[in-house]
Amino acid sequence: MSGDRRLLNVRSEIGKLKKVLLHRPGKEIENLTPSLMDRLLFDDIPYLEVAREEHDAFADIFRKNGTEVVYLEDLAAEALIDDEIRNKFIDEFIEETKVMSDKKKELIKEYLLSFSSKKEMIEKMMAGIRKEEVGSNIKSSLTDIVESNYPFITDPMPNLYFTRDPFATIGSGVSLNHMKTVTRNRETLFSKYIFKYHKDFKDAIIPFWYDRKENASIEGGDQLILSNKVIAIGISERTESAAIEKIARRILGSDEGFEVILAFDIPKKRAFMHLDTVFTMVDYDKFTIHPEIEEPLTVYSLRKGEKPEELIIEKETMALREVLMKYLELDDVRLIRCGNGNSIDAAREQWNDGSNTLAIAPGEVIVYSRNYVTNRLLEEHGIKLNIMPSSEVSRGRGGPRCMSMPLYREDL
Repeated sequence: MSGDRRLLNVRSEIGKLKKVLLHRPGKEIENLTPSLMDRLLFDDIPYLEVAREEHDAFADIFRKNGTEVVYLEDLAAEALIDDEIRNKFIDEFIEETKVMSDKKKELIKEYLLSFSSKKEMIEKMMAGIRKEEVGSNIKSSLTDIVESNYPFITDPMPNLYFTRDPFATIGSGVSLNHMKTVTRNRETLFSKYIFKYHKDFKDAIIPFWYDRKENASIEGGDQLILSNKVIAIGISERTESAAIEKIARRILGSDEGFEVILAFDIPKKRAFMHLDTVFTMVDYDKFTIHPEIEEPLTVYSLRKGEKPEELIIEKETMALREVLMKYLELDDVRLIRCGNGNSIDAAREQWNDGSNTLAIAPGEVIVYSRNYVTNRLLEEHGIKLNIMPSSEVSRGRGGPRCMSMPLYREDL
């Protein structure tokens, strides 16, 4: 498929899903402790065995519906095609762990090179390296002695099963995101090597709309492709306006066909972490929403100007329904409220990502079983549901859209 610009293709939120990237939860989940949860952006500790069963059921839904499933850990291992690239990857990984001691860096590299399987090495990088795994005698500097009670040499990456955020497929290109926190920005290193060295991608023509080394943060949960002309991006707790401006210039200045980027200024709080936690598209004219996003919103429309790099930016204050009708050129839209708008049901099911659905075809979605009030409402609106178990994976505060990165959707 060398040179195929359509190797990646996502021009909507609802086109039939043909290929998706997942990460099966690994030992990084078991390296969560109560004292680390805040630092690693978790509110609870999922039970790994059950979380894997639920995630496997999630993957099976895709396969039963004709979607090819590929795994982040497999592609990352396959991207390390020779010793030179593997060494380069390990060095970059160690650099981004912020380990200060040269002795520690040597021990980490020696330990990682001891794995005979590249996939096992990748999984260990994701899981985090406990001090006891490398050896007890690592106090070679003042920093090491001061940090002697901390159990890890490199931190676990428990958020990896939310593959939506590190990069986003937009059109035939990739936004390789700069994540808001150091904890999560390390996750994007795997994607970088996949697109640079994996046999399926390294010779393809793939435009990059953003780079992980840029200063302003942007995350995939804030990036929604509403149509082949319109992209919505949230200005949120995790995505900065400067990043949206940069990515808009590149996308709108390309030949991808997108005409406008809508920057939604949403509340900067945990419940509104990303745009897709309060708003997802389930059909041509139907959307799941958190009731609080219905109020008039500040929305900025960004269009290409006449001069190179010029953007025409307009500020509007409109209700979400009006925004969608205007920019998607619809006579009407249906907003399906999480928990049916009931203050108690909506709050509970929003906490469990009732608004974070994943469309696998127009009018067909994957949802969590536990959000039964919202699910019943979706069915009443004619939406076909694929229901997955969700007692443990939901503890990470992300839903089916958060746990998936579409690589290829059929055009509408």
